[in-house]
Amino acid sequence: MPIDEHALGELLVESQDLQSDAMRTSRESLDAMVELGHERRAQGGFDPDEGDHVANERRRLMRMSLLGTGALATTGLGAALLGVMSRPAFADEALDVQMLQTSASLENLAVSTYDKALGLDFIGGGGANPTVRAFVLKTKEQHAEHAAAFNAAATRLKGKPQTGPDPILQKAVDRALTPTPTAPGPVVALAIDLEMGAAQTYQNNVAALSDPQARSLTASIMGVEAQHVSILLAVKALVEANQPDLIALDPGNVAKLPEAAGTVGIPDAFGKTEKSRPAEEGALA
Repeated sequence: MPIDEHALGELLVESQDLQSDAMRTSRESLDAMVELGHERRAQGGFDPDEGDHVANERRRLMRMSLLGTGALATTGLGAALLGVMSRPAFADEALDVQMLQTSASLENLAVSTYDKALGLDFIGGGGANPTVRAFVLKTKEQHAEHAAAFNAAATRLKGKPQTGPDPILQKAVDRALTPTPTAPGPVVALAIDLEMGAAQTYQNNVAALSDPQARSLTASIMGVEAQHVSILLAVKALVEANQPDLIALDPGNVAKLPEAAGTVGIPDAFGKTEKSRPAEEGALA
């Protein structure tokens, strides 16, 4: 079976095409969402009871998920996260703005984490796999664009732009990078967790956002994050199989690829949301 030596390169091009489509959709959604926001404020604003109901229900579902599965119990983040979810929603922020600010905080964290990863020789230096380095550089750039889009929406809806990282996940990232990793495995695993958390947050937000334009904005970016997860899962499979040399434009003999390489990128028939972040986690008061 002939191998297209430009296959992975084309995948990166497709990723950028998906990113371009997502950002175009985002700009269109932003304009419509801002217009709707102005209309709502002219009519008296958001219904606070409705917003509190959605936020409380979302926190309840997240709390049940964490307690039922023991998620984050071993990382020490469980109690902190449950504490955040127990706080009432900020009275002066619409729920949609909270979600946009938290989304921006996830993107900011991704940018800073990829930036730190690029400082590692085996990710961004002379010892790096060129394909992995190219992916990290492009992905960091895309996350910066996502953060700008979410902040543009929050600002134009009279909210504040979120320029900081998610405060809960920042602690997890700091622990994961201390001491400094000496191999790509832990860094790839960390990137998967961040990308998956963002994708699942946006998936959850699509159901919780109050207007269709906001849902379109979030869903368009969610697709890019999901693709990041798939690519990273494939890279992780090759790293764990001790075959990082096959992460290339031309992997050579496809028979050498581990069986998981062909399926690991799409492990679930339906997207999960257990790693979704609560709406107010990265919001500003």
